[in-house]
Amino acid sequence: MQRVMVIGNGGGGKTTLSLALATSTGLPLTEVDQIQFRPNWERTPVEEVRSTLLAIQAEDNWIIDGFGPWDTIEARFDLADKVYFVDHPIWVHFWWACERQIAASQGQTRVGGPEGCDLRDVTKLMFETLWRVHEEIRPKLVELAEKYQEKTVWIESPEELDKVLEGIGGCGRPAHNK
Repeated sequence: MQRVMVIGNGGGGKTTLSLALATSTGLPLTEVDQIQFRPNWERTPVEEVRSTLLAIQAEDNWIIDGFGPWDTIEARFDLADKVYFVDHPIWVHFWWACERQIAASQGQTRVGGPEGCDLRDVTKLMFETLWRVHEEIRPKLVELAEKYQEKTVWIESPEELDKVLEGIGGCGRPAHNK
């Protein structure tokens, strides 16, 4: 396993999974949100995001956690030798994202995510984005996951995520997500 893609809706445990994979494999981890967003949620120009991701995807070794422009996602599915598709029921993504927002409002530090971006400022946008990803992007991801089923680990529940994490030497989900 040299090129690993981790994809799925927000709040589903992708970053926890990606960090565990990076620790167990030694592969370099790229979180797409750190490329797509600058401090205060300023968006990086799409062409800059695209060129950065394509350069990383051209490397021999990587773990890439997140989305980016659609053409980079399609290329990543093709290039990856392992794909982890975190596809919980939508209510799980909403619930865990809500827990993350509550933790942020209490001053708890988030694991992963773009530097200088306070989660409390984007709660409404986050929930709208979760729904949009579920309705518009998820169906396309399902098609790609089916096309590349031989290399896709399809994670459809918190219990399945825990099993995958245990299998790669991760310690399970953070307690606030249980």
